[in-house]
Amino acid sequence: MSSSKLNLLDFSNKSVATLHLTWFAFFMTFVMWFSLPPLKPLIMQSIQMTPQQWAALLTLNVALTIPARIVVGSLVDKFGPRNIYSGLLILSAVVLIAFAFAQTFEQLALFRFLLGFVGAGFVIGIRLVSEWFPARQVGLAEGIYGGWGNFGAAAAGFTLPFLAIHVFGGVDGWRYAMTAAAVLAAFYGVVFYIFARNTPKGSTYFKPKKSGGLEVSNKKDFWFYVALNVPMYLILAVLAWKMSPANLKLLSATTTNILYVVLVALFIFQFTQIYRVNKDMLKNGVPEHDKYEFKQVAILSWAYLASFGSELAVVSVLPAFFMDTFKGLSISQAAMLGGSFAFMNLVARPGGGWVSDRLGRRFSMSIIFGGIAIGYVLLSQINGNWPLPLAFAAVFICSLFVQAGCGSVFAVVPLIKRRMTGQISGMAGAYGNVGGLAFLTINTFVTIHTFFYVLAGAAALAFFFIQFLKEPKGHTVEVNEDGSLQKIEVA
Repeated sequence: MSSSKLNLLDFSNKSVATLHLTWFAFFMTFVMWFSLPPLKPLIMQSIQMTPQQWAALLTLNVALTIPARIVVGSLVDKFGPRNIYSGLLILSAVVLIAFAFAQTFEQLALFRFLLGFVGAGFVIGIRLVSEWFPARQVGLAEGIYGGWGNFGAAAAGFTLPFLAIHVFGGVDGWRYAMTAAAVLAAFYGVVFYIFARNTPKGSTYFKPKKSGGLEVSNKKDFWFYVALNVPMYLILAVLAWKMSPANLKLLSATTTNILYVVLVALFIFQFTQIYRVNKDMLKNGVPEHDKYEFKQVAILSWAYLASFGSELAVVSVLPAFFMDTFKGLSISQAAMLGGSFAFMNLVARPGGGWVSDRLGRRFSMSIIFGGIAIGYVLLSQINGNWPLPLAFAAVFICSLFVQAGCGSVFAVVPLIKRRMTGQISGMAGAYGNVGGLAFLTINTFVTIHTFFYVLAGAAALAFFFIQFLKEPKGHTVEVNEDGSLQKIEVA
């Protein structure tokens, strides 16, 4: 591992083998998580669902992912990625099978809500990959993990309808297609447990001193951390409102109000956990070697909101945008053009990590997020007078920067504080989902061109925040079980 080059075909290298094991685990979580959209017509026909009910399922599909990424981030730091990834794959497979054989909308809604937990798989691999690769390679390695794993969503779209219609067939074909995906995921969960290891031989897996929340370094960061949790509960409240009598009318007023009370109670509970973890720090402070700047976490969280969050929203609206703008496009043509935005994950996300490794973290992110802002301004200018190839080129360029932005964020996350990498990943990852839901909500109130300007504004704000990002230098320090200090290279 002394070389800065990464040979992805060298399977004799245990680090490379671990990377391949891990991105495919993430790939399988995304196959399960995004098994719903491509099977829409088959499911709606089978269950006799209304468009409003389908919209609710799509919302429920991501609802639990926001708190789940926080919870899973804490679990992976405490119990290790090997155990948590294997368990997540197997348990999620069970939930997906339950969803596949649900007979009523209420059953579908319950199991789809629970399956949102599988979307938290992303944060597990971030911690695992960071354990196996040095700082000079971690950006590229994390980019490959995230970019190739994300392609599981596209794979679900390519394969599941084919299996449902042409292999299994019949009114229940979609059920068997989902079950096949679940069985494969569960099997891979066993494979992952057998072959994956948390760290290279002889390395220490550092764990947080306490679980339940991030450790911070001073009182200002404590209140900053508490405030950073508020938007996650606000967006969940927005989800409840979307299903309330004031919107989709899928929940009663009483149920909606109960959900609001539950969210307040959960926030209070989380505050108590954050206080418990940081109580000693508030009284006595922390040693100098154990300090880090929490603003790093906040900046990266907003950056992921502006990159991955905007990606989630754009992928949802782009097909309809193309159909409305360019008359004569078929549904399949519009879907392919819209899907091309996410397709760039395969190369652009690793590319963002690679650039970050080579040119520096803050400089790379500045260039990339400036490009994202310009890209969305460019999309806002597309109209029916544009040649279709030119419009596609604009989407391609914008997507290139957006995916690279995702890669650049997680090129920095593992370099902040090793023992809390899972929790930091969970916070940043959760903000990606917050951004997706927030942007989609905004889209219902504004024109599509204004929507793109909003995304550009979020990216421009991220560009501004990134100027305050501290470039990782030298080493961070962790404490071994015997009390000795170990330096970990971050540059």
